[in-house]
Amino acid sequence: MSKRNSQASKSAARERLRQERERQTKRDKVKRQVIVACSVVGVLAIAGGIGYAVVQANKPSYWEAAKNDKLVKPANSTGTNGTTVVIGKSTAKKTLVMYEDPRCPICAQFEQTVGSTVDKDVADGKFKLQYVGATFLDGNLGGEGSKNGLSALGAALNVSTDAFLKYKTAMYTTKWHPAEDTDKFKDDSYLIKIAQTVPELKDNKTFQNAVKNGTYDKWALDMSDKFNKDGVTGTPTLMMDGKKVTGSDGKNAPMTVADFNTALEAALKG
Repeated sequence: MSKRNSQASKSAARERLRQERERQTKRDKVKRQVIVACSVVGVLAIAGGIGYAVVQANKPSYWEAAKNDKLVKPANSTGTNGTTVVIGKSTAKKTLVMYEDPRCPICAQFEQTVGSTVDKDVADGKFKLQYVGATFLDGNLGGEGSKNGLSALGAALNVSTDAFLKYKTAMYTTKWHPAEDTDKFKDDSYLIKIAQTVPELKDNKTFQNAVKNGTYDKWALDMSDKFNKDGVTGTPTLMMDGKKVTGSDGKNAPMTVADFNTALEAALKG
C-alpha cells in the first residue's frame, strides 16, 4: 500500500467519524429537547394536580357552605332567624329553657327518664318549654349527626309542635339513639326511619323531602349559633328565669323525676 493511499484512507475514516459524531450530537440534542419538553409537561401536570388539590382543599365543606344558604324558618318558630321555639299554653307564666344536642348521650338519659314528665307539665300548663338545639358534639367527636339531626327536628317542627316533641323523644330512645361515637344521625334515611314511629311524621312526604333536601340545614346552624351565644357549656342544661335548674348536686340537670320535680318547684317559686 502506498503512503498516499494510506493517508487517503485515514482521511476518509476521520471524515466518517466526524459525520457520525455530528449525527450523534444531533440525536443527543433532540433527546435532550424531548426530555426537557416532557419534564415541562410533567411539572405542569404536577402543578396542575397540586393546584387542583389546593382548590379542593380550600373549598368549603357542605355545612360551611350551608351557612350562606337562604334561611327557611320552620312553622311554629319565631324570632329573627326562627330560632325561638316555645311550646306550651300561653297562660303559663314561666318558661323552662332546655338546651340539648341530638348526639348527646346524657340528653338521651334525661329524655328517657324525665322527658315524659317535662312534656306532661307543658301540656298541663305548668310552664312553657323553650328548646335550644346544640351541635358542638360534631366538633368534639367529628361528623355531622348533631347538625343533621337538628335540621330534621326543624322539619318536624314545621309539621307541628306535637310532631317535634314526639320526634325528639323518639330520637333519644334506647332503640334509636346511637352511641356517642357513632354518627348515625348523619344519614337522612336513618332519621326518616325514626320518624316512621311518629304518627304525625309517618309517610309524611313533606317532612321526608325536607330532611333529604336539607331544607332546614341553615336554620340548624343558626340555632346552634344561638346556643353558643347563650354561653351554655354542656347539655342537657335547664334554665328558668336566667338560673340553672339542677339536680341534687347543684350543678347538672336533674336526672330523675324526683329531682326534677323538686328543682322545678323551687324554680317556679323563685
